[in-house]
Amino acid sequence: MRTPDYNRRVVVTGMGVISPVGNDIETAWDNLVNGRSGLGELTRFDASAYQHHFAGEVHDFDAATWMNPKDARRSDISVHYGVAAAKQALADSGFEITDENRYDAGVVFGCGGGGQQLFIQNLNAWHERGIKGVSPFFIANGLVDSPSGQIAIETGAKGHNCAVVTACSTGTHNIAEAAEAIRRGDCTMVISGSTEAPLFELVHIGFTNMRGLGAPRPGFPVPDVCRPFDRTRDGFVLGEGAASLILEDLELAKARGARIYAEVVGYGSAADGFDMIAPAEGGEGSARAMKMALERRGVPADEIDVINPHGTSTPLGDKREAEAIWSVFGDRTKEIAISATKSMTGHMMGAAGAFEAFASVMSIHHGCIPPTLNYLEPDPECDLWVVREPIAKRVRYALSNNIGLGGHNGAIIFRRYDGD
Repeated sequence: MRTPDYNRRVVVTGMGVISPVGNDIETAWDNLVNGRSGLGELTRFDASAYQHHFAGEVHDFDAATWMNPKDARRSDISVHYGVAAAKQALADSGFEITDENRYDAGVVFGCGGGGQQLFIQNLNAWHERGIKGVSPFFIANGLVDSPSGQIAIETGAKGHNCAVVTACSTGTHNIAEAAEAIRRGDCTMVISGSTEAPLFELVHIGFTNMRGLGAPRPGFPVPDVCRPFDRTRDGFVLGEGAASLILEDLELAKARGARIYAEVVGYGSAADGFDMIAPAEGGEGSARAMKMALERRGVPADEIDVINPHGTSTPLGDKREAEAIWSVFGDRTKEIAISATKSMTGHMMGAAGAFEAFASVMSIHHGCIPPTLNYLEPDPECDLWVVREPIAKRVRYALSNNIGLGGHNGAIIFRRYDGD
């Protein structure tokens, strides 16, 4: 351990993604900035009997490319996605974990629901074949912290390791807590991020009965089904995947000549303490999280150029989030670009915050803000500048905001790094 230094600067040096819009950062970013949707007809099970049959699916993914096939068979899909994204990010960073540094290399990597599919598979095996049909490995490989454990095994990282779970805010909290672990001196590098694989029948039914899922406008194609902040929005689309960011101590990253994508400069976390599903009046919990992220290290509110919002396309959720943004930024709200990438990926649940952090960092790195698809009819109750076309812009600060079931709110801010 090193001496804590809460002014220690933390930067992003590598990224990896497995997502409905691509299974590497170049493909995913190209699809985002060009407004290519990853939404389509659900194929993981027969959804013809259900009202909703759309999803943001990961395609052309083979777990054996990233893991030992035996370990892959024993573990949940969420673990597969998490390991793949983490290994991509580590390779992208150029950071080599060795015997000399492995105890300073951490993993802070979450999952909203854990290996639920693995549990259901073993429940069915028990009913069909009796107790001998249940795998002796399913409990260890189906936990919420199984991805963080397997990532450590696969990469050799033996430092600080944990999995923060805050439902749909999971990705945001894991990346931000990873930065705080570096500032505390627990480690010098962290593999951070989150993963989720919710595309199975029971979860689909649950969200249908919750009235959370949306449908296309009459006469519009499937990709129109998720339309954040649009007046006609009526729910989200389930998505899946993972994203990982490699975080490092700035001085050590510079010393090894690392490419720096952006700096992590703000983090806020707050609870609604209100309801397990509905957001608090006025989005006050989300507002407090964003204010905390701004104030923690003195980020100027008037320099936030883009917000990647939670933006799930639910009628009440988007309204409350818009109210939260207005309460934080006031009259400047209409000058901040809102880039709601769930319009292309669907709601990746616990992986959403990590993927949207990736999108925010890439907006800074490439100087381009991705559009929000399907925003055709502005809603006066939201009254935000929701960008419809990609915008070329030098982004100074990008804020990524997430809101999780149970009233968990997280906000993280990234800053352009110009060598200063």
